[in-house]
Amino acid sequence: MRLKNILIVVKNIEKSRQFYQDLFGLSPVVDHGGNMILTEGLVLQEEGIWKSFIGKEIIPQGNSCELYFEERDIEGFVKKLEEMYPTVTYVNKLMEHSWGQKVVRFYDPDGNLIEVGTPFIIS
Repeated sequence: MRLKNILIVVKNIEKSRQFYQDLFGLSPVVDHGGNMILTEGLVLQEEGIWKSFIGKEIIPQGNSCELYFEERDIEGFVKKLEEMYPTVTYVNKLMEHSWGQKVVRFYDPDGNLIEVGTPFIIS
């Protein structure tokens, strides 16, 4: 068995597609109308459809999981983020952990938590 995809719930699938394309270069692979698979296996699911499946309310900024991306030019990424999405909500701005990894955490337009960090090297 293997993990195939990660699904996140979004209010506006086109706005979310644009966000993930602008910042991470992800593009649509399959578009089922309300459910879109992007490159790298990220799935966008419209909130109304997801709520009908699970019968529960969606909690934005639930902070129980995050999407993690790595970027060697983290300063360049943060500059691009600030230029393209100046109203983004940060959990933490660019910081450096005690082990030397630089990271930034923020929410996508729907409150899904994202971390972008420099590549983590295991010694």
